[in-house]
Amino acid sequence: MFEIKNISYEVSGGSRKKVLDSISLKIKGGSLIVITGTNGSGKSTLAQIIMGIKRPSEGQILLDKTDITNKTITERANFGLAFSFQQPVKLKGIKVYDLISIARGELVSEKEASKYLKQVGLNPDEYLLREINDKLSGGELKRIEIASVLARDAKIMIFDEPEAGIDLWSFENLTKVFKKLKAENRTLIIISHQDRILKIADEIIVLNDGKIKSHGTPAKILPKITGGKL
Repeated sequence: MFEIKNISYEVSGGSRKKVLDSISLKIKGGSLIVITGTNGSGKSTLAQIIMGIKRPSEGQILLDKTDITNKTITERANFGLAFSFQQPVKLKGIKVYDLISIARGELVSEKEASKYLKQVGLNPDEYLLREINDKLSGGELKRIEIASVLARDAKIMIFDEPEAGIDLWSFENLTKVFKKLKAENRTLIIISHQDRILKIADEIIVLNDGKIKSHGTPAKILPKITGGKL
């Protein structure tokens, strides 16, 4: 069980602004949860707080009843969390194969590394030994990062807008990967507006102005989204 209890997050500028306001969620192991909402609703901030990239102003995060609120990113990774950024980080001097081995925590065979690249629609012969630099497009970087998250073999995988910059074929393939991970009892938390991802969710959480506006199954939530009632 993964639990978020009364999480709030404030930023200071000319005046203090509450980006998240008392967010509470209980997520069962093996669930596929999609968090959606308008731009600026707090979706990415919530994902980053779950991973420990940002610290909440208030509230708790519990993993199997263990309080991980003040744990570092590394500590959370050791607890079994993995994160895919909306905008992938460029790591000059590191090859794709090296990144997958680092994510896995051990040296993997080229055959195993190739498996993760194929899952995100990349040809290993072309990409396995390529350096992660500016010569790669945004979509290529995104897919490589998702491949590294898959290699991490984490219990809880957080994906911030995985569809960004990915072509339709690769996206369809990625949706199948999400279904497969769920079948393996992994917990997936996905930030997305994409209809195909919303449809495969166990639960959809709609954020608005830093609060949960609606929460339920796709059958309950999708008609409200498509009907413009959210």
